[in-house]
Amino acid sequence: MRRYLLDSNALNLFVFRRSGVYDRSVEARRGGATIGTAIPVVAELLGGTLFSASSGVNLPRVTRGIRLLRVSPFDMPAALEYARPYATLRRVGVEMQAIDLMIAAVAMTLSDCTVVTSDGDFRRVPGLRVADWAG
Repeated sequence: MRRYLLDSNALNLFVFRRSGVYDRSVEARRGGATIGTAIPVVAELLGGTLFSASSGVNLPRVTRGIRLLRVSPFDMPAALEYARPYATLRRVGVEMQAIDLMIAAVAMTLSDCTVVTSDGDFRRVPGLRVADWAG
């Protein structure tokens, strides 16, 4: 089964139905794919929502949008997947944000999974499939 894992920017676009991410998600789901996200993404989006001046308006919409997706945990297998690119990239002097590595790690624990993002940093993770649906 094909899986797509929305990163933080893609989940934001999905929830607020911008840039075609929601439409592409619906289309992929109709084709039999699973659309989801990861706990680190949920935490980041909720944090940003609660920090914003319009949190009272946006929080219900964000939580409704998240409920439409399969949410994958950051667990021990994901922690092991996190460690591999963390060490590999650090050895060559490349640093990535911890949350991006966590998102990539969750995706790597899921079979046939592609991270949906417009963040080019994910392309640095060896073996990670990446797609940009925002355009």
